[in-house]
Amino acid sequence: MSIRHGLLALLHGGARYGYQLRVEFEASTGAAWPLNIGQVYTTLARLERDGLVAPGGEDDQGRAVYTITEAGREELEHWFGTPVAQTDRPRDELAIKIAMAVSAGVDVAEVVQTQRVATMRALQQLTKDKRAADGLAQRLVLDSLIFKAEAEQRWLDHCEAVSKEKNR
Repeated sequence: MSIRHGLLALLHGGARYGYQLRVEFEASTGAAWPLNIGQVYTTLARLERDGLVAPGGEDDQGRAVYTITEAGREELEHWFGTPVAQTDRPRDELAIKIAMAVSAGVDVAEVVQTQRVATMRALQQLTKDKRAADGLAQRLVLDSLIFKAEAEQRWLDHCEAVSKEKNR
């Protein structure tokens, strides 16, 4: 997901000011993707330049608010209707690290164990965060992160088993 599309999705619900967008973005993603306010305003400026949002005046406290334009709604509709391709996701640093450990002759089991402990801690924290989540959007994001951490644990088990077979 891009910040661009996340902000458009929030603006689809009505006019908002920058800090409000930041808070709602983080709340919607279960704080899995923290934003700094500079990212929000830089992205809003680009969205405005591209005709996807427009300044909507000021709220009752004098904060500049933004609204989504018709072109922004079309962009958002296109984004929601387009599946995320595997190639659109960032490269997997852990897979590269394990592959490099094999290539470098490093003890793969040790690298795997170090990661396994970290992933288990992350999984425990995600589960705790999910129990405290107060909205469906947060729970769904946290579920996704939990499923990915569980899959990572299974993949680490696989890496360890394969590297043991290689060393026999």
